[in-house]
Amino acid sequence: MDSKPKYRTAIFYKDYFEKFFIKQSKKVKAKIIWTIELIEELERVPETYLKHIESTKGLYEIRVKQGRDIFRIFCFFDKGHLIIVTSGFHKKTQKTPKKEIDRALKIMEEYENENK
Repeated sequence: MDSKPKYRTAIFYKDYFEKFFIKQSKKVKAKIIWTIELIEELERVPETYLKHIESTKGLYEIRVKQGRDIFRIFCFFDKGHLIIVTSGFHKKTQKTPKKEIDRALKIMEEYENENK
């Protein structure tokens, strides 16, 4: 088994993401795992997979597309290499709903308060 070098490590903060993940189909779960592993292994991650959320301080979305379905998983970096995965949702509109961004920012703030 060849193990590729990792540029980042994704960790899931509490069970916020897990609650979303367990509800997904087998295909969607596989695509989410594939995308997260890709982000860990690529030195430069294309915006197709990881994009900074405008007007936020350090919030990113992991972008997953499975067939016609689009999913977004929020995350942020800690100490540069660690990706803290906060929450996810099934995207049904062009714009990311503000309530989803606010929720992710709240989780990020909670994490930062605990890890000072």
